[in-house]
Amino acid sequence: MVEDKIILGIDPGTTVMGYGLIHVKGKNIEMVNFGVIQLKKLPTHPDKLKRIFERLDGIIKEFKPDEMAIEAPFFGKNVQSMLKLGRAQGVAIAAALMHNVPFEEYSPRRIKQAITGSGAASKEQVAAMLQQLLNFKEMPQFLDATDALGVAVCHHFSKGVGEHNKSKSSNWSSFVKNNPTRKK
Repeated sequence: MVEDKIILGIDPGTTVMGYGLIHVKGKNIEMVNFGVIQLKKLPTHPDKLKRIFERLDGIIKEFKPDEMAIEAPFFGKNVQSMLKLGRAQGVAIAAALMHNVPFEEYSPRRIKQAITGSGAASKEQVAAMLQQLLNFKEMPQFLDATDALGVAVCHHFSKGVGEHNKSKSSNWSSFVKNNPTRKK
C-alpha cells in the first residue's frame, strides 16, 4: 500500500508561529503550504492563545492533515517565556486533538539533524536544505515557516516516532513485532 498523507508541522511561538504542510505520496514529498501566524500586535497572552487556536482550527479544516508534528519546547533561562511558549504549544496540540489529528513532538536538535545532518544547523541552513528538497522558489520573510516545514519533514523521515513514541518503539517486543522476518 502506497503511503499517502498530509503532515502539518508547527514551530510554536508567542510572537510568530510557523506552520507548514507537506504531502507524502509514496516516496515523493511535496510542499502543500506554509506560513506564519502573526501574534505580535495582540495585546494579551490570552488573545494570542485564542488566535493560535482559531487559525490552526481553520488550517486543519482547510487542509485536513492526517498527522501533526510540533517542535518540543527547549529549556531556556527565562521561566515566564518558557511558560508562555508551553501554553502556545499546548493550544496548538489542543486544536489538533479537537479534530482527532494525532501529534508527535521533536526536539529542535533532532529536527535540524534530520534536515541538514547537523543538530547545530542555523535556521538559514535548514531553510536552504528544505528549499532544495521541496523545490519552492521564494524564501519566506519569517523563517518560522520553513522551521515548521522542517518539523513536518523530520516527522516523515522519523516514520512518526518522536519524543512521545521513543519508549514505545525502542523496546524488544516492539522490535520483534516490527521485524517478523528477522531470525535469531
